[in-house]
Amino acid sequence: TAAWLVKNQHLRLEYANNEQQQHRVDSGQALNQLTCQVAIYPITGGAMFETAEVGRSLSKDEFKKLEPEIHAHVLSLQRQLRTSPHSLVIIVAGVEGAGKGEVVDRINRWFDTRDVQTHAFWEETDEERQRPRFWRFWRTMPERGSVSVMFGSWYTKPIVDAALSRSSMTEFEQEMRRIVELEKTLTDDATVIIKLWFHLPKSEQKNRLEEDAKVSKFKKSPMLEEFSKSYDQFASVSERALRLTDTGSAPWKIIEATDIRFRDVAVGDALIEALEKTFKRDAKSPTKSQSKSAKDSDKTKKDSKSEDKLGDRMHNKSVLDTVDLKQKLSDAEYSEQIDTYQRRLYELAWEMNQQKKNAMVVFEGRDAAGKGSAIRRVTAAIDARLYRVIPISAPTDEELAHHYLWRFWRHIPRAGYLTIYDRSWYGRVLVERVEGFASNEEWMRAYHEINSFEEHLVNHGIALFKFWIHIDQEEQLKRFKEREEEPSKQHKITDDDWHNRSQYPAYREAVNDMVAHTSTARAPWTLVAGNDKKFARIKILRSLCSGLESKLDLADGNGQAGSATK
Repeated sequence: TAAWLVKNQHLRLEYANNEQQQHRVDSGQALNQLTCQVAIYPITGGAMFETAEVGRSLSKDEFKKLEPEIHAHVLSLQRQLRTSPHSLVIIVAGVEGAGKGEVVDRINRWFDTRDVQTHAFWEETDEERQRPRFWRFWRTMPERGSVSVMFGSWYTKPIVDAALSRSSMTEFEQEMRRIVELEKTLTDDATVIIKLWFHLPKSEQKNRLEEDAKVSKFKKSPMLEEFSKSYDQFASVSERALRLTDTGSAPWKIIEATDIRFRDVAVGDALIEALEKTFKRDAKSPTKSQSKSAKDSDKTKKDSKSEDKLGDRMHNKSVLDTVDLKQKLSDAEYSEQIDTYQRRLYELAWEMNQQKKNAMVVFEGRDAAGKGSAIRRVTAAIDARLYRVIPISAPTDEELAHHYLWRFWRHIPRAGYLTIYDRSWYGRVLVERVEGFASNEEWMRAYHEINSFEEHLVNHGIALFKFWIHIDQEEQLKRFKEREEEPSKQHKITDDDWHNRSQYPAYREAVNDMVAHTSTARAPWTLVAGNDKKFARIKILRSLCSGLESKLDLADGNGQAGSATK
């Protein structure tokens, strides 16, 4: 039989054959098969890979008894996964020659492949190199209820680069830190990550690679030669990678791959263990409907009890109070300046294209603040082939089935182009916070997730601009009434706009917190006085020109890094 459960996420399994005992798997199904007993070894010292070199094996008869039960158990757990809030990511990694391709094939046979996508990550394509490194992984993230098998992953390139001295250990450890942040972002959003590392002793790897070269050249890995010549370097760097990224929410499973049958049973054990542990944890926590009911009840109580408190908060000082809304431009000043800055922006957009730089521009602000008209003045200055405008509204069913950042990662522009967001990922800490679409835990951790996302953008060299267009209550009311009265503008005013206006104190507080937590040295907010639309448009055009000049090394930028500019 097989014993599937291991309680400590930071420990690995050592199996020993025992033909005398019979057990039951945790699901309660009798197997009447041979036992795989479990011995526990902590991940410490230099013995990390030594514990996967002890010669464990299974006979053909043992495997024939175990494999069908694993298959049935995996299918049963997959049915639970389909109706759960979870997605599953399986990372298949390890030394060359360990049979990772065979493992991927086995996993696909165990699962119902209608819900499984397998992705191989080897050399980056030109399209991928033109965007931040994690872009290629985010776009393949599975929907809730489905499975993604990653043959190679976000670990491959940093390990290869460090082992072959293409990067320093400092750069390597920084990349490991980013990977830990990525995996935490995913697991916090209910993604189950199973990380499998397949190990072979050096002598066994050499023998396998020689045999593979004789028998099946078409199966040869693109990195085979590099790995085989640098086993010791790869082993050292890989061990460091595993130590730095072995976390409670995304632990590594190190699997001895010398015996193929034992290897595959160990993979089945890892899959079953992780999914059973997840579903048991779900069973102990409130159901989604219960949580929603409790949240709605709590929100109702909060609204009724703290209305005065929110009203009092409105009189407290906010970062928005530092915006001088009296700033204006005359018609003559506006006509002169808009021509100047639009001409300059046109030139800079083409220069950006020639230099293969990319840019992203975020527009946020209150309803009727003038975001749309400001965007039109920006796009009027740029060749239509060089930009794309992404209007952000309520997420679709497909988007809801992924992490909220997924839809924004997909739209990152390739080198030489610009993407404009009419509203953005900041909805998580604005409307979703205020309206209760995100729990306190979700929107509070979003600040760090957003900063990490933007760090990836600017580290890649993307010019990132973030504009908050601010208007006061009186100006907003005036514009709302104009929209109601003018037939050509009536489509712009909805019941939601009036509802959002009634939530002004809560939004005011949310904006203040947003700027405080996400206006960073490399991705600062620009607060734009929007009571006068002409002033706001020129402010935005001037900021874009200045920022692009700095990015293209044409002139010094005028932005105030590290704090929101006004």
